[in-house]
Amino acid sequence: MEALYGFIGTMNSYLWSNGMLILCFGTGLIFTVLMGVPQIRMIPEMVKLLFNGKASEEGLSSFQAFTLAIAGRVGVGNIAGVATAVCMGGPGAIFWMWMVAIIGSATTFVECSLSQLHKTTVNGEYRGGWFYYIGNSFKGLGAFTAALFAVTMPLTQTSLHANNIAAACNNAFGIPKIAVGIIIAILLGLIVFGGAKRIGHAAETIVPVMATAYILVALIVIVVNFSKVPAAFGLIVSSAFGKSQLIGATMGSAIIWGTKRAIFSSETGLTTATPSAASANVSHPVKQGLVQSFSIYIDTLFVCTATGLMLVVSGAFNVQGADGKLIYMGLGDAIEAGPVWVSNAINTVMPIGAPFIAIAIFFFGFTSIMNHNYSTVSAVSWFFKEGKMPKWAEYGIDILFLFGAVVGTAVTTLQLSWDIGDMFLGACTWINYIFLLMSAGVAVKLLKDYESQKKQGIEPVFDPDKFEGQKGFNFDVNLWRTIRDRFNSGELKN
Repeated sequence: MEALYGFIGTMNSYLWSNGMLILCFGTGLIFTVLMGVPQIRMIPEMVKLLFNGKASEEGLSSFQAFTLAIAGRVGVGNIAGVATAVCMGGPGAIFWMWMVAIIGSATTFVECSLSQLHKTTVNGEYRGGWFYYIGNSFKGLGAFTAALFAVTMPLTQTSLHANNIAAACNNAFGIPKIAVGIIIAILLGLIVFGGAKRIGHAAETIVPVMATAYILVALIVIVVNFSKVPAAFGLIVSSAFGKSQLIGATMGSAIIWGTKRAIFSSETGLTTATPSAASANVSHPVKQGLVQSFSIYIDTLFVCTATGLMLVVSGAFNVQGADGKLIYMGLGDAIEAGPVWVSNAINTVMPIGAPFIAIAIFFFGFTSIMNHNYSTVSAVSWFFKEGKMPKWAEYGIDILFLFGAVVGTAVTTLQLSWDIGDMFLGACTWINYIFLLMSAGVAVKLLKDYESQKKQGIEPVFDPDKFEGQKGFNFDVNLWRTIRDRFNSGELKN
């Protein structure tokens, strides 16, 4: 086991090094400049599109696809991940999470627009994702990325989320971790065996309620400590650049941990939101790209900021130096960074911290597992896209997720879950970012086509005949011709 830990640590030191920072921020800045800051100037359009799309037999509505993606984005990373970032990088890590959200939402726009462009129909449902847009240009790499993703989701992410849920429930209610894993498996089975539509309906019901409840509790903590809010923002900004003597964390650690946890939480460039984006029933790929960009703001600028501010205004956080020793102890004890920190922050105002955080993490983590199940089915569908995906393959994935939830709570430690998840998703992220950079021209053309139609006063509908055969546009032409005709005839609503 010591050799395994050493290997995982070494891999993560390479995958999440300064190279990742350059790749993340550099790619986002390139897209921001090339497309004229769409993540800011098109916010009104994002909100409008969020509630416009309608579901069809093949696909989900824009709002269902949005909530399905939010189900993946808003997870334990918004609670435990923010606490870990603050522990390892100081409050300044929160600032760099904001920067990843604002700059990285341009990257999200590109990857989700490409997912829509390259989607296809498998078993009567829209399927797609990063393995599709990569595989349509490089078939062998597409197969590799689909296989890598299909292994990563059930074997690392399920374990990670189930482990965090079990730890929170055990801390709050004393429920044995293995019992929590079994409960997760039973509830998950009731939903995922119903297919994409049932997952979509569950997401649009659960996600708005859970996110709203969490932010409301956070607002209560922040309002009670309102006089400390200006100083908290000052501390976040100053320590982001390594200037806070109180905290002592360096600028480098703040950037690294802020970026690391922001990518994990918001899924910017992380690939995990791309299958959800492909599921939407829209008339133009850019529509879902814009909707998914907005989901980054919900995840990071609202939910992650709510967690970070609760910790800072209440003082319920510690900061660890590079040598592993605590250099700031706001908690007064060496409590492991995670949900307990946030429950302590809530307890400073009202004595509901542990049970509330346990419930929040249960729903945050459960919906993330639900999203990852859908994404994994989409990954495996890559191998059957020329025909029909057999039911045994889909059921096999569902069973693997149920198994992962139970084993994750019974065998894997919390820290090992995070480390393995970082390693596998780090590999996915590197491959995805490099391909996205190669596809910058495609994204620019898609956005120009969308905005050109808007300027003409018409509802944008993607015309595949205008792009067929152009470099990077190796999409399912017949599918998009059908979609175009159905929207133009009024059979489907925008």
